[in-house]
Amino acid sequence: MIEARHLRVLRAVSATGSFSAAGRELGCTQPAVSQQMKALEASVGTPLLIRTGREMRLTQAGEALVRHAAGIIAGLTAAEEEVAAIAGLRAGRVRLVSFPSGSSTLVPTALAALRAAHPGTRVSLEEAEPPRSVEMLREGDCDVTLAFRYEGAAAGPAGAEEWDDLVIRPLLTDRLVGLVPEGHRLARAGTVAIGDLADEPWIAGCPRCRTQLVEVCANAGFTPRIDFATDDYPAVVGLVGAGLGVAVLPELAIESVRPKGARTVTVEPALRREIVALTLPDLAQVPAVAATLDQLAGAAAR
Repeated sequence: MIEARHLRVLRAVSATGSFSAAGRELGCTQPAVSQQMKALEASVGTPLLIRTGREMRLTQAGEALVRHAAGIIAGLTAAEEEVAAIAGLRAGRVRLVSFPSGSSTLVPTALAALRAAHPGTRVSLEEAEPPRSVEMLREGDCDVTLAFRYEGAAAGPAGAEEWDDLVIRPLLTDRLVGLVPEGHRLARAGTVAIGDLADEPWIAGCPRCRTQLVEVCANAGFTPRIDFATDDYPAVVGLVGAGLGVAVLPELAIESVRPKGARTVTVEPALRREIVALTLPDLAQVPAVAATLDQLAGAAAR
């Protein structure tokens, strides 16, 4: 019989490449990791790891088991959480991953409401942008992911089909706005066509945002000259405020940063992104996860 604790050890060994590194990640000793791997190999009746000196790699059987491990562990976690909540033993725990502008706007309101309603529920927060945040959910490294995708984005990594296997809780539609220096010729224009910024230097955001920017500009007939790129929205605002270029940012990002030295303008055609909370079907049945989704939806509605 395969034990969940052995699968967690196998995933750690696969991710870190050694027993000692896996032990550090799991908070146990290298011999303990070795013993649990031997027990797992005995259970399945075939080698899972090939050891060559200090290097270690998975066998074909090991690769297959690691592929299934995330779903198995997620299912077991869901079962443990639901049973514990039903039995009244604990309110549960939730591992939340969010993109930065969501972390500074939606998440604080949602978690404050969740704590008031369910003080025993523990929530941890980690930041990651999609698609990495969605991968973390599928790999069993979080329970809820706050993510976004752009309206009209091409199929593929940014397409709708990437979420077909997940439970999707729509939260809000976030319009993107233009950001220009206060002294810019279009600072008081109100509404600006994206093509009017064709000759400007640009400050771009996260990788997915940069891809969307290039696509939108291409549809308007030009390629943006991106002088700076950063995942840090306050840095984008600061660069624009210093007169170093223009940018297009989500309203959520503007809401969490004081745009000193910069002005926002409405951009046409309208650019929007859909903000959602994602979880796995099994985890959606866990009371603590369901409550977190409800509070995120409540925060978005305010």
